[in-house]
Amino acid sequence: MTIDPDGENPLNQPEPSPEILRYSAFTHDPAGGNPAGVVIDASGLDDATMLAIAAEVGYSETAFVVRHDEASRRFRVRYFSPLAEVAFCGHATVALAVVLAERLGPGEIVLDTLAGEIPVATRVDAEGAVLATLTSVPTRSRPATDTELDTALKALAWAPGDLDPALPPHVAFGGNEHLVLAAASRARLADLAYDFEGLAEVMRRHGWTTVHLVWRESPNRFHARDPFPVGGVVEDPATGAASAAFGGYLRTLGLVTGPAGITLRQGEDMGRPSDLLIDVDPRSPRVRVTGQAVPIGREPSQSRESLPR
Repeated sequence: MTIDPDGENPLNQPEPSPEILRYSAFTHDPAGGNPAGVVIDASGLDDATMLAIAAEVGYSETAFVVRHDEASRRFRVRYFSPLAEVAFCGHATVALAVVLAERLGPGEIVLDTLAGEIPVATRVDAEGAVLATLTSVPTRSRPATDTELDTALKALAWAPGDLDPALPPHVAFGGNEHLVLAAASRARLADLAYDFEGLAEVMRRHGWTTVHLVWRESPNRFHARDPFPVGGVVEDPATGAASAAFGGYLRTLGLVTGPAGITLRQGEDMGRPSDLLIDVDPRSPRVRVTGQAVPIGREPSQSRESLPR
């Protein structure tokens, strides 16, 4: 509190603005990956202020540390898109973990999120980059209903024949729910021009955070795109939570028969290439997601107005 020169009455002066860091996750290049805002000390911020900051930053998510215990390396984190709070965000988690490793040193940290407890391991690789590996909450996956599929395909302007029959539509969970649709060709995945409001309405109705569109290049390599209209964003360039859910999807389908590393290439079609590595073990419902993050300067937001429709 600020006191006036006579030391009698407090002056109604605004509190200092929180430090807002900007990092791009799942890339070594600031021009690639998925940008995230990071607020290390948000303990004095209310919900409306955090939402306003996330909207001003303009990225798909901003992570806010609302409580911390640096001695035990445990942090309470909340995530906000420009339009609403989300239970969990993978790329903002990676960005936050890298920031914490740079400030506190690499090692294990624990994040308490609305989705549950998320352990994160950070380390420095041979090139000096900080890598973060998050362990998801238990994943699950179920077949999409006919109604879910029909309404989503209509909003995407996709036909049933555009889908890969070997990878059936599912609703997968890895902290949030995501509709998983597999394209039959790379060309179908590349041609993404959807009904923004229509898909947002479908997603709100079913409680999906993104629609995870994938194309299988090989058993261990996939390409992905993630429309995110419910967050006010046309597309996410890298989606860690959806990748964790996708690992659970592969496990549920029996496509992973032993511990396996799966690479997802995302963001390529929107000019922000990203690489996500997921580790899936058929004996465990949890999925590990690994990536790095680099600091970036201010840049245009990923709002609906700034991306191609």
